Amino acid sequence: MHVDPNSGADPGGSPPGRSAPSRARAKMALLLLLASLFGAGAYRLLFDSPGYSEPSPVVVKAARSLIRSGETVTLPEGSPLRGELKIEPIVAKDIKRDLVLPAVVEADPARLIKVTPPLAGRVTQLKVGLGHRVEAGQALVVIDSPDLGTAYSDYDRAKVLLSLATETRNRLRALQKIGGAATKDLQQAETDYVTAEVEMERATAHLKQIGVDPDATNKSRTVTVVAPMAGSVIDLGVAPGEYWNDSTAAMMTVADLKTIWVTASVPEKDTSLVSKGQSVAVVFAAYPTETFHGNVLFVSDVLDPTTRRTKVTIAFDNPGTRFRPGMFASVSFFAPVQKVAVVPTSALVLKDDETQVFVETKPWTFEARDVDIGFQQGNQVTLTRGVKVGDRVVVSGGALLGD
Repeated sequence: MHVDPNSGADPGGSPPGRSAPSRARAKMALLLLLASLFGAGAYRLLFDSPGYSEPSPVVVKAARSLIRSGETVTLPEGSPLRGELKIEPIVAKDIKRDLVLPAVVEADPARLIKVTPPLAGRVTQLKVGLGHRVEAGQALVVIDSPDLGTAYSDYDRAKVLLSLATETRNRLRALQKIGGAATKDLQQAETDYVTAEVEMERATAHLKQIGVDPDATNKSRTVTVVAPMAGSVIDLGVAPGEYWNDSTAAMMTVADLKTIWVTASVPEKDTSLVSKGQSVAVVFAAYPTETFHGNVLFVSDVLDPTTRRTKVTIAFDNPGTRFRPGMFASVSFFAPVQKVAVVPTSALVLKDDETQVFVETKPWTFEARDVDIGFQQGNQVTLTRGVKVGDRVVVSGGALLGD
């Protein structure tokens, strides 16, 4: 066969204008691209198709950029991916992480009383309003209650029965001494006396619980409910003229706001960063230019199963009632310095719903491991599971090793 030296064709049938070496280089470039994107076996799809001849051993060897076996990936000698990866050991660093969380002002539960009426009845007078400040013993509500008249009647009846039982017992005791009374009659008199005495004590205690004088000369049906302590009326649920028939339901709430609580909810993963007595700084939305310093009063022993958060409380003195229940605040928890395992965020690879890093188990052999992230600061993250200090991980180019 005669080949025209100016035709650009070669004896092997190469297209005009393209030599065999350049054709091989083009195939090799395509191979490397497919291998990087779809894995080492991708070159077979290319060269098994009609119109392609089997590449040379040199081309095949270069095309095998990685070998995958389960979660393990190996980069053979000559793999172009070796130059794309950056591998560094995991190091332990001293990290100081301050938590900044939203919070709300609450009344101290130990200084908050729900006021309930001692008896059912109709509210004839309401002497305070919502937000009013009251002193201990100050009148809050006046109630007209038929039950109070019944309580007075029970007391008067018990008083008469006790007087009669006392006279009967004393008389039979005197007769017993001279043999003029049977023993069983004296025993019955003693029993009647004890019964009357107990009933008298019950009726007296009932009136004192209501808040009235058992021996008052003016025994009206009205009872006055007074403030159990000094404070502010922060909740009001009654109105004049209303008939209040549930003596267990609160008519109003009185709170002593000399001390208030600032309560924040700490995420479950950060619970270990807060503790009782820890220093905090609080900024209230109402006073954005002021910072108030305090200490953690207590950390709840119970985790909210719905929000997966733990309540943390800080107590503040409240002169002048500057802080009011319901106000918003921001709390900064100053956590101690921790030595933790740190990697760059570029080392993280997402696979389905898991976060992974590639750990070098031996030279140019990598294992994908699921990890848990503690927290992130800047371009670094702390890992709490899956790796340890000293492990060598891929910190750049790890995506090339993924499926």
